[in-house]
Amino acid sequence: MPSTVHYIKKEKAWQKKYDANAPKVGDLAPDFELSDAAGENQVRLSDFRDRIPVALVFGSFT
Repeated sequence: MPSTVHYIKKEKAWQKKYDANAPKVGDLAPDFELSDAAGENQVRLSDFRDRIPVALVFGSFT
């Protein structure tokens, strides 16, 4: 049980330190660049800003 309490205290300390920098509801998502599914072209999130909705899906497709 003591290890769980220690983990919770560390997690709360991390939140206090980094929460101020975290995006808030309504903020624009930070821009980033990734390769397309074929690995041939670079795509930036900002390329789609004000054009079409963007959905980010994370997971394994194997």
